[in-house]
Amino acid sequence: MWDMDNDSILDQPERFVQRLAERLTDGPLPGVGAQRTMASMERRWTPDAAELPTLRKSAVLALLHPSPAGPAVLYTLRPSRLAHHGGQVCFPGGGMEEGDSSLAYTALRETGEELGMATADVCILGALTTLFIESSRNLVHPFVGWIPALPPLNPDAREVAEVLSVTLQTLREPATVATCVRDVNGQPRSLPSFYVPPHYIWGATAMMTSELLAIAAQVLYADSL
Repeated sequence: MWDMDNDSILDQPERFVQRLAERLTDGPLPGVGAQRTMASMERRWTPDAAELPTLRKSAVLALLHPSPAGPAVLYTLRPSRLAHHGGQVCFPGGGMEEGDSSLAYTALRETGEELGMATADVCILGALTTLFIESSRNLVHPFVGWIPALPPLNPDAREVAEVLSVTLQTLREPATVATCVRDVNGQPRSLPSFYVPPHYIWGATAMMTSELLAIAAQVLYADSL
């Protein structure tokens, strides 16, 4: 849980980012325990061994940047016409391609392509826990990045309907946690989500966000000691 009295480090973005990077690379991550708080009860967490060779490797980037209200993270709203995850709020990212040197490179490349921005100033702070997405047959590798100043964006309209910048302060507010109803395998399901009007962040993106917030909460707690 976040301690509302221990926010001073959020007013010092560079210090917060340094501590966040240290936490991401030092010791075990919160993992499924944090992801599960924003997941449906029916979710399948682990693919069968026989499935592994058929799964697509993907990478996404939770890109943090400074804002007047403290560190914020970028999301994209995918056009509703897209076959996979259409109309959903997501982190920028996509599938690993043959020429990609690493999954971190994939996350940076896809972010640059989707948002129409240079990524040379993005510092990769570390990785979150890999997530199996059964519906799209993906193993998603989430990375956390930081850019000291967000450049002008020129989003690719084929992949991005809107860019959202949401502060960590907003995401951690209890009132932001909500429930949304979505169609899952032809059936309406009530799903945990983050509500950032007028959008709901749900599914895999909400699970990854939940783990990021859990790690950030550890950073805040450690800084208060």
